[in-house]
This record gives sequence, structure tokens and C-alpha cells, in this order.
Amino acid sequence: MLRAKLSALPALAIGAAALLAGCASTSEDKTANWSPNKIYAEAKDEMGSGGYDKAIPLFEKLEGRAAGTPLAQQAQLEKAYAQYKAGDQAQALSTLDRFMKLHPSSPAIDYALYLKGIVNFNDNLGLFAFLSRQDLSERDQKAAKESFESFKELVNRFPESRYASDARARMTYIVNSLAQYEVHVARYYYNRGAYVAAINRAQNALSDYQNVPALEEALFILLRSYDALGMAQLRDDTRRVMEKTYPQSDYLSRGAKSRNVPWWQLW
Repeated sequence: MLRAKLSALPALAIGAAALLAGCASTSEDKTANWSPNKIYAEAKDEMGSGGYDKAIPLFEKLEGRAAGTPLAQQAQLEKAYAQYKAGDQAQALSTLDRFMKLHPSSPAIDYALYLKGIVNFNDNLGLFAFLSRQDLSERDQKAAKESFESFKELVNRFPESRYASDARARMTYIVNSLAQYEVHVARYYYNRGAYVAAINRAQNALSDYQNVPALEEALFILLRSYDALGMAQLRDDTRRVMEKTYPQSDYLSRGAKSRNVPWWQLW
């Protein structure tokens, strides 16, 4: 019996070796003999066909293979873009932060800032979907504000950058949207009879933002909330400010813009 068991050992060893060899062959690095330029070309081809998940490891190999060269820096930026397009915003932001930390004087810093702004901008579009039934007071403004800060740094540091014009336009959109966000939250509270909370959010919009369309409605919510609370003096003061600032306001004349219906029915 012992002899039979011992005689079986070589066969088992051969089988194990074959299995290991098979594993090694399946994990073989197909890029081992590729030049950095070939790796980059293959990664770009994958990106071009929408294979972002396949492009990411190729850019990672290129980072190591071309370390210390401009191509390695390019690979980092391309990897961040691929991660963003693959839906991994957290990894894309981490890659961009690492790039800016390692290469603070890179001529591509403006693009890195722009891409960081874009990642946060698109990651937080849900914040601006105002018709959603989600409780607006639970929405997170963090990504939108971080997007704004990236665009702001880009515009301030690189005003002549090819990305500066688009960054400015997106900054305007973000400011308008954040102000509108505050107004929607104020409206949410007003509709539920939480007048003090509505006043606080309307005042946030008025104090934090200037010259944005949402402020007209913020004043009107403030006026209606003071009225609901029986605070006649504050209500009348707010009406005077609104009449002076928005003399043609439909909120005052009809209660809602462009609709001959009570303003609260729109909410």
C-alpha cells in the first residue's frame, strides 16, 4: 500500500507542475516585450473603442515602464480620464491629486485641474435634478463646490489656458445651480410648514450668492414665510426690498412666473 502511494507521487508532482505552468501562461504579461510607445498606442486604441477598463492597466504599465519621462506623466493623465469614463470618479480624483502632487510644475497642470473639475461636475449632476422627489435637504453639495474650486484655480492660475473659457462657463452654471439648490430646499421646507427652516435656507441663498436668478424666488419665500409666522414688520421690509430689486416681479403680481396660477401650486 505504501509503495503504491509513493509511486503515485511523481504523477501528482507532474500534474501540479502542469497546473502551475498553465496558471503562469494565463497570467503572462503580453506587454513584456512591448515598447512604451506600443503600450501607449494600444491603450489609446482601447480608449477609442470605449474599452476604458482595458486601457487603465495598460496606462499603469506605461507609468512604470516609462517612469521619469513625459510619457509617464501623459499616461497618468490618460489613466485618470479612463477611470472617469469607466465610472470610477474616486479613483480618477485620486490619480489627478497624485499627478499634481508629483508634478506641480508640469505644463499639463491646467488640464489636470480642468479634468478634476469635470469629474466632480459630472459626479454631482444629480444635485441639480430639481424635479426629483428626493428630499433636497439630504443632497450633498460637496462635489459641486469642489468642482467650482478646481475651475476657479484653473482660471486664476492659467487665465490664458485653452480650458479657461469652458471653466468660466461651468463656474457660472455651478453658482446658479447651488443658489437654486438653496431655494429648492427653502421651498421644500415652506411646503411642509417648516417656516423657520425655509427662512434660514432662503437667507443662505441671499447671503452666499449675488446676481443669480434664484434670488428673486428666495426673497419671495422669505416674504411668505414671515407672513405665515405673523412677522408683519419683516414681511413688509422684505416686500419693499423685493419691489425695489425686482420691480417687475411676477412673484409679486401673480405669485408665479409665466403662469396665471397661485405660486404654491407649482410646487
